[in-house]
Amino acid sequence: MDWLKKLPGVGPWIARLMATHAWRSYERLDRVKWTRLAAAMTFVSFVALFPLLTVAAAIAAATLSESQQQELQDKIADQVPGISDQLDVHSLVQNAGTVGSIAGALLLLTGIGWVGQMRDCLRAVWECPDRDQNPVLVKIKDAGVLVGLGGAVLLTIAISTVASALVGWITRELGIAEAGWGSVLLHLAAFAVAVLADFLVLLYVLTLLPGVEPTRRRLVVAALIGAVGFELLKLLLSGYMQGVAAKSMYGAFGVPIALLLWINFTSKLVLYCAAWTATGTAPDSSRDIDVSDDVVPGPAAASGG
Repeated sequence: MDWLKKLPGVGPWIARLMATHAWRSYERLDRVKWTRLAAAMTFVSFVALFPLLTVAAAIAAATLSESQQQELQDKIADQVPGISDQLDVHSLVQNAGTVGSIAGALLLLTGIGWVGQMRDCLRAVWECPDRDQNPVLVKIKDAGVLVGLGGAVLLTIAISTVASALVGWITRELGIAEAGWGSVLLHLAAFAVAVLADFLVLLYVLTLLPGVEPTRRRLVVAALIGAVGFELLKLLLSGYMQGVAAKSMYGAFGVPIALLLWINFTSKLVLYCAAWTATGTAPDSSRDIDVSDDVVPGPAAASGG
């Protein structure tokens, strides 16, 4: 695409754009065939989504009151747009014992497989070689990563719940009009808290999941980009699902298709964040280091920035 740099007028601007870290991160993604990686992540995530949510909701619902169950369902709907109609927490309460004891073990394997596939995709962005490890130990390690990721997600839901409750309480106590500037500022504050929660999860996903150690600056910037992007995706696609997908001519297929699009966009966002952390400070950087006991070939620099 060097010919673009020679275009009159816009050539110098394009040359500057191609020298930025953002563009070089995209070049890395293009080199590792990121559309294929995103497709793989979308498939395994869609397959694992409902079983994992079912197990998590059944375990949580068995210990919650009726009002808390409804709040849990609302929060799951906030985190995964369009899924509220597909998941009946009240039914899960009636079958919590069966789901938790019998199906839970089998569904846990689904989650472990999801962790493995996600790890391989993120390591592909880093261009890390495949590791020769004991498969049993790998599964045990993936189970630990899954538990840790689940705890991080629960933490984000808790933070989001507290932020939403505070916004509602402050609005009622101060008598702030819903359409006024005060309400807008409070909702922006709640959005910022949600971004912070997503930021913490992405710190986990971008480091412990692929087993790499990016520099702090690139990791923080990538996690912030991902957190803001994730919240914006939730707002855009939840509005689309409510206003278009659920009422489309495709009927029952509208929500699943929109959910697949949401997962795909989210997967591409995570891949871009991973590419941001894996891309060095300068084009063709020769500073390559060893990450997570693996020798990283070529451009997968993990220092600098």
